[in-house]
Order: sequence, then structure tokens, then C-alpha cells
Amino acid sequence: MYRSIQKVSQQSLSEKMGVSRQTMNSIENGKYLPSLLLAMKLASYFECKIEELFEMEDSDWDK
Repeated sequence: MYRSIQKVSQQSLSEKMGVSRQTMNSIENGKYLPSLLLAMKLASYFECKIEELFEMEDSDWDK
């Protein structure tokens, strides 16, 4: 959501974060949870809180 609002491509964002475009795609689609460091980098880049970027479901606590 934040990425599309700021009109930044997955490729561009992934390069800035030091990860592959596939990793960024997996994060966006909820298939991969980023490391704390990557979550902090993303929050800093988008100037928001980590909790605003990632919403936990009750079932996520079981993983």
C-alpha cells in the first residue's frame, strides 16, 4: 500500500532495502515475514511505524 502511494517500484524499493524483488513481492503478499532490521528499514523509508506496515492476525502467533 505505502509503495503504491509513493509510486515506487518493487525493484527500486528492493534495491534500496538490499533484498531481491522476489523477497519484496513475498512480503507484500504475506508469504514472508521480514527480519526486524528489514521491517525497521521499511518503516523508516516510508516514515511510519512498523505496526502500520505489518498487521498481525491471531493465527500468525502460531507460526
